[in-house]
Amino acid sequence: MKHLIDCPAERAIYFLGGKWKIRILFSLLNNKKVRFGEFKKSLKTITQQMLSKQLKELEADGIVNRKVIQIMPPKVEYSLTEFGLSVMPILRSFSEWNKRNTHIISSKLNKNFEENRIR
Repeated sequence: MKHLIDCPAERAIYFLGGKWKIRILFSLLNNKKVRFGEFKKSLKTITQQMLSKQLKELEADGIVNRKVIQIMPPKVEYSLTEFGLSVMPILRSFSEWNKRNTHIISSKLNKNFEENRIR
């Protein structure tokens, strides 16, 4: 029997956690449709393998649509599903919280930043 997560925050983190997923979602929020290469350019340090893995997880979880455009060479576009769009108010709230507290957040990040915390 699979273990179900009871904590609402943990359930959300299951879908959105990790270093890249929220960044991917913010890209989709700002651009509506994004191709793989555009993600790669905007997320500079992500590897191709990690980007592919994260997009596959988001697609499997019903957050992202993947559309193959049949031209030569084929293009793939990613967009948000209705379920994915439902998380956007939360991401906007994060963004507003960051803007309101940017001075505190910046000083804490500069003093205590640990890359491993966001992996």
